[in-house]
Amino acid sequence: MKKLKIAVLVSGSGSNLQVMIDAMQAGRLPIEIVGVISNVADAYAVVRANNAGVRTAVLSHVPNGKKMGIRTFEKHALELLDEWSPDLVVLAGFMRVLSAEFIQNVPCAMINLHPSLLPNYKGLDTHERVLKSGDTLHGCSIHVVTAELDAGQVLTQAVLDVAQGDTPESLRLRVQKLEHALVPFTLELIAKGVLELDETPISSNLPLPIKLYF
Repeated sequence: MKKLKIAVLVSGSGSNLQVMIDAMQAGRLPIEIVGVISNVADAYAVVRANNAGVRTAVLSHVPNGKKMGIRTFEKHALELLDEWSPDLVVLAGFMRVLSAEFIQNVPCAMINLHPSLLPNYKGLDTHERVLKSGDTLHGCSIHVVTAELDAGQVLTQAVLDVAQGDTPESLRLRVQKLEHALVPFTLELIAKGVLELDETPISSNLPLPIKLYF
């Protein structure tokens, strides 16, 4: 099977990037991570990529030391993506809002991992908001990136029961475990052509979103 070429955008620790790296190196997923772009200079995700021999680019500051603006970041990121020619861009803990122009010019499909059961709880602080609402179900979603924040077609979701006594931190950790299962599951579906992201609306021989329950 031809390997799915993936570029990953990150901002933080990169635990989901590590899941992808481990699956790639072990041959459990037919993927090739062609590059990692970070907008944070000291993101541990960059260390993970370097340790795995994956090429990295840190786009956090301009030469005079000033923090890089989003327009400059997007310009350089698009140049790298054009050079790397991925089949798919994965936003995994990437914490900047991308412009509609950037999204339209990315040379392939782009998906995002979001810590809620979309369309509920778009944006930040999802675990706190779930607890405050009294919802009994929580989880994470992988969706197609569009110009509207967290509003693209939801491809897959992993679901858990909110436990009595859960805190935002305990929920974060529990949802993170779901993410580590959902990311390789979704990438496998894409790599095998079960989910086809070349055109919109998305075509699939399974109903969307595909849900995993834990």
